[in-house]
Amino acid sequence: MIVEQLSLVDFRNYAVADVALTAGANVFVGRNGQGKTNLAEAIAYLATLGSHRVSQDAPMVRDGADAAIIRARLSHGDRRIVLEMQINRSGANKARVNGAAVRPVELPRYAQVVLFAPEDLQIVRGDPSARRRFADQLLIQRAPRMAGVLADYDRVLKQRNALLKSARSRGVRGEGLSTLEVWDDKLVQLGTEVIRARLAIAADLSAPVAAAYAAIAGEDHRPELEWSLTVDGGDAADDGDDLDRPTLRPGTRSAGAPAEQIATGFRQALAAKRSQELDRAITLVGPHRDDLLLRVRDLPVKGYASHGESWSVALALRLASARLLREQSQLGDPVLILDDVFAELDADRRARLAGLVGDFEQVIVTAAVEEDVPPALRARTVRVVAGTIQEVADD
Repeated sequence: MIVEQLSLVDFRNYAVADVALTAGANVFVGRNGQGKTNLAEAIAYLATLGSHRVSQDAPMVRDGADAAIIRARLSHGDRRIVLEMQINRSGANKARVNGAAVRPVELPRYAQVVLFAPEDLQIVRGDPSARRRFADQLLIQRAPRMAGVLADYDRVLKQRNALLKSARSRGVRGEGLSTLEVWDDKLVQLGTEVIRARLAIAADLSAPVAAAYAAIAGEDHRPELEWSLTVDGGDAADDGDDLDRPTLRPGTRSAGAPAEQIATGFRQALAAKRSQELDRAITLVGPHRDDLLLRVRDLPVKGYASHGESWSVALALRLASARLLREQSQLGDPVLILDDVFAELDADRRARLAGLVGDFEQVIVTAAVEEDVPPALRARTVRVVAGTIQEVADD
């Protein structure tokens, strides 16, 4: 897959922007704050329906505007397709494929992007939410229908939490909670599907992550990944309150665990936590509380790995994702975006990473300093200044 043309209207700091891209390597160069990362963010949004920088859509709409438009022409071999997303400051977003209106969740069927960014360090060092977001964005690209499943799960979760809050304020217990049981059924049904998909993605990533880590770091530190599941008694700490905890208890489910087995464990965990949930008015069990455990040298990356090891794990996760999509997709290679990554790496890791991504159909790089980008990835340079595309140069 190749992005041939990107057009923006009222997106971030761009009133209007149009940029043509080519196969192979493309470099966006500009000082910090000029808008080069915004171009990368827009491309990735069409594939993941989310930003790597913010959790809400509103910040992507330019100040003073009600909506932002992202439009991209993609090529899949001889086939051309135009995707368009209208991001509304308030209200539902709108999407089009070749001019025809579609649901936004349909766009990932036509676009696949893997984005490497400095924020990726939070995947290995930050709260569980960063790891869940990484896994779910990959799920959506691997199986686009999961965008709808995840959205439905979030909707049911909000409804259930609202009911718990209402029950706490009214002092309702026992038989007065029959409505809650209806939402339990929906939560278990959707949550079980999310859990099974996440277990499968972790299993499929294991070998590619190990290979990518060895290639990037030049050493075999035995990287591992495994889900800690609240339905199996894994820690259900809120994001942010487990930062100093060195280990988490992993769940016991394998990637091939039957849906019925997971659903049964889910219901039992909900029942066990019912009293606590009513006291706190939040749902304490489910995939929204799970964590993806990452280890090197048999130790948790978070809290034990060096800076270089942490970066190698983060890069290995992204590179393994790209390899997985390449092997399983009918769209061709995913577009690889390296957003200000090379400035964060030492010379050895820069060269190794450049060598590992150089054979993909299209690679897009952003950099504040052009010399930070390895020569092999400087085929074409786009200069970005204050939200404008100033010049294009072919090296």
